Amino acid sequence: METLVEVNKKEQNGIIIFEFSGELDETNADKTFTAIYEDIWGFAGKKIIFNLANLKYLNSKSIGYIADIYSNVEENEWQMYISDCDEWVKDVLELVGITTIIPTVDTVHQAVEALS
Repeated sequence: METLVEVNKKEQNGIIIFEFSGELDETNADKTFTAIYEDIWGFAGKKIIFNLANLKYLNSKSIGYIADIYSNVEENEWQMYISDCDEWVKDVLELVGITTIIPTVDTVHQAVEALS
């Protein structure tokens, strides 16, 4: 059975924002990130925010996808931020070092300002 995760995509000021809610795990990570890759490569602005405000869990595979996306973003001189992390999610991202690689801010507003 697939764990529930929802990713809403919106665009604001030439920035694509992915809003995650639910849990990312082995049952849904591949499907979720395949859709995100398709959205990113077709997006002209190449400024991306992952809003994790309502994400309650993510596994190592999901973290790997996020790191891979950022690697592609950086390689192509695009920009990406992570924002609004739940305390548990933020702790996990800090533990694996993602927050030292990918710019991470407290709010979407801060990320939008930094990308504008």
